[in-house]
Amino acid sequence: MKRDLVSLAEWKRSDLEEIFTLTRSLQKPGNAVTPVLPWTASLVFELESLRTRMSFEVGVAQLGGHPIFLPQETIGMATRESVHDIGVILSQYCELIIARTIRHQTCVQLAESATVPVINALTDLVHPCQILADAYTLMEHNRFGPSNRIVFVGDGNSIANSWLELAAKFPLHLVCACPAGHEPHPRILDDAQAAGLSTIEIVEDPLRGVEGADVVYTDVWPRGSGDAQGKVSKVFKAFHVDAKLLRHAKPDCLVMHRLPANRGEEITSEVLDGSHSVALEQARNRLHVQKGIMTFLRCTTTSIPRVC
Repeated sequence: MKRDLVSLAEWKRSDLEEIFTLTRSLQKPGNAVTPVLPWTASLVFELESLRTRMSFEVGVAQLGGHPIFLPQETIGMATRESVHDIGVILSQYCELIIARTIRHQTCVQLAESATVPVINALTDLVHPCQILADAYTLMEHNRFGPSNRIVFVGDGNSIANSWLELAAKFPLHLVCACPAGHEPHPRILDDAQAAGLSTIEIVEDPLRGVEGADVVYTDVWPRGSGDAQGKVSKVFKAFHVDAKLLRHAKPDCLVMHRLPANRGEEITSEVLDGSHSVALEQARNRLHVQKGIMTFLRCTTTSIPRVC
């Protein structure tokens, strides 16, 4: 049966736990999946990328596959050719589609049209692969669970939304400290709260938010130009993650950022490069977790063997 990873909302906790188990196994030296037949993955990207593209291309290659990068200027998705047709056509050429799209609905359409698994590598709504890698990073530090206060500081964007989706699957203590009008998606928030698994707080005061935090996570601010960007900077000024803000968190707190960072805006270089930061570990774990995701999806779609 064909499965997709468009958002975490569609997945069971047991399946996500299996992905983490596969990830740990694939990290072991010499442990890999030997494909029964050669396979190919299409990387359909509307947006530029460093970590996402590299981690997926390297991951596909390490799993014995062949990645093919298809930027927007090459295929013209929804301009030169419809999303539906691209999903149908790519399904005849490859075993997996990895899509980084501007609009979430584009990724949904690809998944609906494709007959092979589709992985969401980032949309304007959610970023499931990133948050699974982040959760795995916290597991490595024994900071994943309801006893750890995870605080997201900044714009309630795709990162905050995916953390909320994860909080509907695993018991967490999640705090979103966002300026008024920049809260996470209301439906995703409602669903996470309705699940009743996690303690979820939405606050407007970043100092209150990070008080006693075990983990402080931030991401880039919304982008604008001219006066619009000036207004954004004014709204988010208090949400700037610096050494002063971190003094309100626990002394051994971890700092997370998905990267790339606008140093001096949402976070200082002192903090991003400091001893609290695990941003580089997050980037490293994108490779490992995505290999787990791809192995899981291909195992449920084809007859390739499970990892021992």
